[in-house]
Amino acid sequence: MLIYTVGTWDLLHVGHLALLQHCKTLGDTVAVGVASDDVVASYKKNVPVVPLEQRMEMLKALRCVDIVRPYYELEYTSACKELDVDIFVIGEDWGKAPHNLEVESFLNVKGKSIIQVSYHPQTSSTKIKEKTIAQLHAVA
Repeated sequence: MLIYTVGTWDLLHVGHLALLQHCKTLGDTVAVGVASDDVVASYKKNVPVVPLEQRMEMLKALRCVDIVRPYYELEYTSACKELDVDIFVIGEDWGKAPHNLEVESFLNVKGKSIIQVSYHPQTSSTKIKEKTIAQLHAVA
C-alpha cells in the first residue's frame, strides 16, 4: 500500500515525525509531498524558513519516508494519480477548498481512502517561529 501526505515541512519537529511514523504504520511505502515556497505563500502569510531542497533532504533522511517529491501547484490529484495512492493522509485543517474537494472526489471514485489526523499538541512550526521571535524581542 502506498500512503501519501503533503505539507510544508518547515522546521522539522516531533509533530512532523509523529505524523510520518503514523503514515508508515498504514502501509508499505510512504510518499511525502513538499510544498514549494510559492505554494506555501498562496495559503500562509509566511514562506518557509528552510529552503525547499533542504526540507526535502531532511525528509529523505528519515527511515519512515520512502519517496519525497516537491509540488509547485496547490493541487493533489496529479500526484495521487502518478503515485497510485491507496491512502491520502491529511491534517485537521483540511477544509473544503476546491483543490481539496477535487482530490477527495478523485480518491472516492477510485475507492481509495483519506485519513484525517490531528496535529501534534505540543508543537508546530508556527509555534516554534513565534517562540523564536518572542525570544529575540526579549533579548533586544
